[in-house]
Amino acid sequence: MVSYLCEIAQVSRSGFYAWLKAAPGRYQREEHDRNDYKLIEEIFIATKRKGGWRTIKMNLEREYAILMNHKKILRIMRRFQLVTVVRRKNPYRKMAKATQPHKTVCNLLKRKFDHHEPQKVMLTDITYLYYAEGRKAYLSVIKDGSTREILAYHLSTSLEMDLVMKTLDRLQETLGGNIHPDAIIHSDQGFHYTHPEFQCRVKRRGTRGQVRCPLIYY
Repeated sequence: MVSYLCEIAQVSRSGFYAWLKAAPGRYQREEHDRNDYKLIEEIFIATKRKGGWRTIKMNLEREYAILMNHKKILRIMRRFQLVTVVRRKNPYRKMAKATQPHKTVCNLLKRKFDHHEPQKVMLTDITYLYYAEGRKAYLSVIKDGSTREILAYHLSTSLEMDLVMKTLDRLQETLGGNIHPDAIIHSDQGFHYTHPEFQCRVKRRGTRGQVRCPLIYY
């Protein structure tokens, strides 16, 4: 009967017995794959289905101290259909950006950040921080270029314009209206800092007379 069935399946009798003998090893590998899949799926869901194999591999090493080959991660993701969500381009957002161009202004500092006057040159930037299960938060900071003191900061899980706007609000609270007459906010040419709304905010009238804070880059 075995020979007859092997003939129908077009496999050799020895090949069938070799496959049968290897069954325990296959079951063990299957169990390992399912355990690994649970970890990969947990990280994948934590990234809102946007994390690829690089993100998953990094989180396995950092959060679980597990070293896993990227080929294995890819194989398990394909097998269990963990498909990364790719955000489509929004043509309306592109049009809106085209109708409201971002602007830059001339470089006044020339990399001379310390003018030996507190709160005259203020440096700002955004960085990201990872926390529970590979989630990402964004930290916006304004630092005094002379004293290196952190004058204002805001932490958020979103990269919307509100991140830098709230940082400016906190700067206003810190300074209490006592703004240097030649104050400068220095940043890179990122989306937030070239945005017309941000540039308008830093040039608004202060509580003690008009104070112009030009936004510059290097």
